[in-house]
Amino acid sequence: MSDSAPRLADHDLAALVDEWLDWDAAAARLGVTPAKVRTMVRDHQLASAVPAAGRPPMVPALFIDDEGLPVKGLPGLLTLMHDNGFDDRECIAWIFLDDDLPGRPIDALRENRGAEVKRRAQAMAL
Repeated sequence: MSDSAPRLADHDLAALVDEWLDWDAAAARLGVTPAKVRTMVRDHQLASAVPAAGRPPMVPALFIDDEGLPVKGLPGLLTLMHDNGFDDRECIAWIFLDDDLPGRPIDALRENRGAEVKRRAQAMAL
């Protein structure tokens, strides 16, 4: 990343992510309690952030697949990124940016192309 590029933490998440779910809505999609959603965020199965001032922490809707599960490959990617010093806000920004991959990392994950996303994240951490 060049010096002129904004830091991941400085990106406007509300502009990057079209749909956010509060704890209750995420819990309903996952078929779990809101407390379990918090546990899933803590355990890096999901990520959450405050998308805009005055809003509560929320989960990007695209992190939950059509089966009501975290998108395949997302928990491993989040763990890798957290192990390399990224916080949830930075993870979400990177996953929704259209930088190096053909398309955004979230799209690649949802299309079962997680290996290339993980490789790119590993290279970014070096």
